[in-house]
Amino acid sequence: MKLNFEQVGNGPGLIILHGLFGSASNFRTLARQIGEFYTVYSLDLRNHGASPHDSDVSFDAMAADIIEFMDDHNIQKTNLMGHSLGGKVAMQVALSHPDRISRLIAGDIAPVEYPHHHDGIFDGLNAVSRSDVSSRKEADAILADYVAIPEVRLFLLTNLVRKDDGSLGWRINVSGLEGGYEYIAKRPKGHPYPGPSLFIRGALSDYVREDNYPAIYALFPQARIVTMEGTGHWLHAEKPQEYKKIVLNFLGED
Repeated sequence: MKLNFEQVGNGPGLIILHGLFGSASNFRTLARQIGEFYTVYSLDLRNHGASPHDSDVSFDAMAADIIEFMDDHNIQKTNLMGHSLGGKVAMQVALSHPDRISRLIAGDIAPVEYPHHHDGIFDGLNAVSRSDVSSRKEADAILADYVAIPEVRLFLLTNLVRKDDGSLGWRINVSGLEGGYEYIAKRPKGHPYPGPSLFIRGALSDYVREDNYPAIYALFPQARIVTMEGTGHWLHAEKPQEYKKIVLNFLGED
């Protein structure tokens, strides 16, 4: 699985993994800023962005993609950061290949199984697919019946692209992600990761609750948990400068 990626900067390596329905472009601004100090690789996970599609959406498969990317680019060891789904994938890489990860950063996600809470989004994505839309405005009007928050619809619509035949369609593998959602909802597994790890949670988000802390420390005993006040799930987008400072301070520690 050869993943699409964007690369900026110079210095020690940092791989960034986006969340569900996202792409490497979600971290483009942050990657440029961190690129002043690090070589940053922002990857499209399988079934996302411009990366290939595959029906296997297990964490083992996605973690293997990251290791394959590292091998292809002669990266023996790297810092690894992921948000939401990307955070779970990053955790699995660290758990399965601890010798390849210098430091781990997980953005607003815990190593626990989550309930299915994207059914409405999948219904909306499928409704757009059935409607043969000719513009993003038409697609947004359809999505609005399933996704109430305009900012979430705007995020989802970044995946609506013009195909070779001129029609609009989703670049994400909607059917593959929906069919494999039970695997995406699961928790990563493995022996505890002994290296430094940072879990950044949004104070207004319920993705990482205090009762999730024992699960974090069980698999990541060296974990540090930082709460960003006034932010929800999209930490890096809501308070980008504060998020960048937290990340750089952690990566720069001896």
